[in-house]
Amino acid sequence: MKICFVSPTNYPVLAGDRTLRQVGGAEVQQAFLARELVRRGHSVSMICMDHGQPDGIVIDGVTVYRAHTPEGGLPIVRFVHPRLTSVWQAMRRADADVYYQRTSASLTATVVAFSKLHRRLSLFAAASDRDFVPGAPHLAFARDRALYRWGLRHADVVVAQTVMQRDALQRHFARESTVIRSCYGHLGQPAQHEGVILWVANLSAHKRPELFVELARRLPEYRFRLVGGADESILAALRQRATDLSNIEFAGFVPFADIEQQFDGSSILVNTSSDEGFPNTFLQAWSRAMPTVSFFDPRAQWEGRRVGCVVESIDEMVQRVASLKTERAEWELHGRLARDYFGATFSGAMAVAAYEELFAQAIAPSKLRPSIL
Repeated sequence: MKICFVSPTNYPVLAGDRTLRQVGGAEVQQAFLARELVRRGHSVSMICMDHGQPDGIVIDGVTVYRAHTPEGGLPIVRFVHPRLTSVWQAMRRADADVYYQRTSASLTATVVAFSKLHRRLSLFAAASDRDFVPGAPHLAFARDRALYRWGLRHADVVVAQTVMQRDALQRHFARESTVIRSCYGHLGQPAQHEGVILWVANLSAHKRPELFVELARRLPEYRFRLVGGADESILAALRQRATDLSNIEFAGFVPFADIEQQFDGSSILVNTSSDEGFPNTFLQAWSRAMPTVSFFDPRAQWEGRRVGCVVESIDEMVQRVASLKTERAEWELHGRLARDYFGATFSGAMAVAAYEELFAQAIAPSKLRPSIL
């Protein structure tokens, strides 16, 4: 089958570009899935913004079609041209059977409308629990909220990351979805009990990085590292908050091509977000037998035990992290559960097989449409 990922911000992740300060969990998942689908023999393309790369460049078997530049066009009108028009034209050049789009945005409506017009399959995949919150309040403009809701209601197929997302979609939008777990393939270097306590994410308000700084303040005997820094104003405020601390390092922005090195040899991953989808950072940690401590509950179970330590307050987080650092046997148990659960649940082969089954149910090969070029 011909599958096109409509993912404008994905080029830095897919290409491993270290000069572009752009990375996100949705992009990581799509780049990984695209490569896995190529390995399974599918024809895969991706639509990305124009960063100066040639149109139609092939990266690891994935053909990249170029859309608009990041800042192209005039304010107000650029929503239509060049943004909508360039994506639409790139979708025509891709000429795919399936158009895959991830994360809530006005782009959801563009992909669904194009697919309906050309009788192709549209697939929307959730990247966060926020994607199925009524009204999509996290989207800044009423226009974008309305377009996203229309796209979500009319997409041919919807994929959720978790059962909780599936239930929220049914409850709030009266839509069915298929749960396909996130996947990851890099195993990296094992966690080390003596290593640093790690925080990795894009810097934004709902990630609440200031709580990680507070954690470091309350546990001065341990080393902490915060990775993330695309928003320089937030990073500067965090550094100001930590001027009297000597046990926390601010690594700043790290390109995805280099992010694995931040996990190698670390001891615990801390997540302070108020909401999540299913963090790729959990997979990066669990693959290394690294325990996680978070307010977010991944609802993961293995051998009858919870995978990942879930807390409800900063006081409880302090206690849990301190316990893992002082009790090596406890740290090893949580790490082993995480590693075994990861190995049995999050392989690329399992995710791709689930997508192939979904595609087969939604569109039979005999019904593929003629070229739109």
